[in-house]
Amino acid sequence: MSVIIDFAIFPTDKGESVSPYVARALKIIRDSGLGYNLNAMGTSIEGEWNAVMAVVNSCFEELQKDCHRIYLTLKADYRKGKHGRLAGKVKSVEQKL
Repeated sequence: MSVIIDFAIFPTDKGESVSPYVARALKIIRDSGLGYNLNAMGTSIEGEWNAVMAVVNSCFEELQKDCHRIYLTLKADYRKGKHGRLAGKVKSVEQKL
């Protein structure tokens, strides 16, 4: 089983620049060992459902320590029996251009 999520999390009560908080979440994602891609509007993560959701929860708990308001978006694409889709989905589209 594989799920890819597109995920963004940041506080809304810490001013205009929230990159230090995003970096804290990204450290958790990076340390998880799951495949991920950071982009300008969020991060895509691939792995087993429970592992990916545990990372999301850890990111939330990290920001909750000192943030009073947190914005979080999450989209998920589950596909049974497929792995390596984080790069494969992009490559498939690029080959068709």
